[in-house]
Amino acid sequence: MDTLADLFEHTLQDIYYAENAIAKALPKVAKAVKEPQLKQAIEAHLEETKGQIATLKKVFATIDKKPEAVKCDAIEGLLKEADGLIEEAKGAALDAGLLAAAQAVEHYEIARYGSLREWAKVLGNEEGHILLSEILDQEKAANAKLTTIAVMKVNG
Repeated sequence: MDTLADLFEHTLQDIYYAENAIAKALPKVAKAVKEPQLKQAIEAHLEETKGQIATLKKVFATIDKKPEAVKCDAIEGLLKEADGLIEEAKGAALDAGLLAAAQAVEHYEIARYGSLREWAKVLGNEEGHILLSEILDQEKAANAKLTTIAVMKVNG
């Protein structure tokens, strides 16, 4: 990668991989949690994630590239941690641990989408900037919802 455009494309491929991996992992997480509000939030975010994948395809189109995934080691590690919790934790620890793992994923996504959005702006990709802003807002809202559930239900 030599240019900001190259970095933008690579990071877009990275987050495309991540969103697809998240979409595959969320049903298992939703099945594992017991707290009803947390389960509902995870199930709702699965649907939102599917929409984000479709939006990412539109972002690829703004740079005249076919949607392509590049393995994201960061998301692989975060999802592996969640799998470990499902195997090892029980009761309140399971819900609290999976909620924390979900927030770690959200924080990763917020960081990635924040960078991508700003790079799109610098590169003059107004449509990409708008699309990425929409996803970033969704990720921030999902994180805020998880924080509320943590404070009001899971960690209390």
